[in-house]
Amino acid sequence: MLNHRAPGPELMDDLNLASDDLRRNLDELATINTWLGGYAPVLDALDRLRPHFPAGRALRLADLGSGGGDTLRRIADWARQRGVAVELVGIDANAFMLNYARQRSTEYSEISYQQFDIFADDFRQQPFDILTASLFCHHFTDAELAIMLRQWAGQAILAVVINDLHRHWLAYGSIWALTRLVRGSYLVQHDAPMSVARAFRRPDWEKLLAQAGITRYTLRWRWAFRWQVVLRA
Repeated sequence: MLNHRAPGPELMDDLNLASDDLRRNLDELATINTWLGGYAPVLDALDRLRPHFPAGRALRLADLGSGGGDTLRRIADWARQRGVAVELVGIDANAFMLNYARQRSTEYSEISYQQFDIFADDFRQQPFDILTASLFCHHFTDAELAIMLRQWAGQAILAVVINDLHRHWLAYGSIWALTRLVRGSYLVQHDAPMSVARAFRRPDWEKLLAQAGITRYTLRWRWAFRWQVVLRA
């Protein structure tokens, strides 16, 4: 079953989805990420990249597929603790998610949110120092990802930081059981295991990066069942 990436879509891929169920699901995903160390791959990459941050101005970072904004809030906390000036932008195509994220981010003046199709020219023309993508890439096909990775590598001034799942039977079985044990919403019970089935193994990443013509990157496995991919400009 997990030898190859599963086809989609997930229920959350419906851009018209707007309900209390979705709001509950976003809360659940933030909790799961906190329990399982899901923010560590991004924050670790920022620590590694910090010596290369621009001098004399704020770091401009966009989080692609920002969902409920939980990753951006963790990045903001990271920056505040280190005295790093940042301008953080959440990019998502779902208006409901953007409104939810704004409501959760009122105490973070350094975070703003914009509705964009990441394939559109008006987004591609926006420069950022760093692009981050957390649990976003597995929503796309290999063909779409090869195009996106090439685009992101050319758009980011400093680096692209990707945090996504490792396709593994233990990860699949564990998240299937966990979402039922805690009586998660129907969205998280369906989408969380599906996300693992749509995710990646090391050869998948190596093939995708080769197809995108990207040679300057690091690929690290992180607990729990995550891949940290950093593309350097």
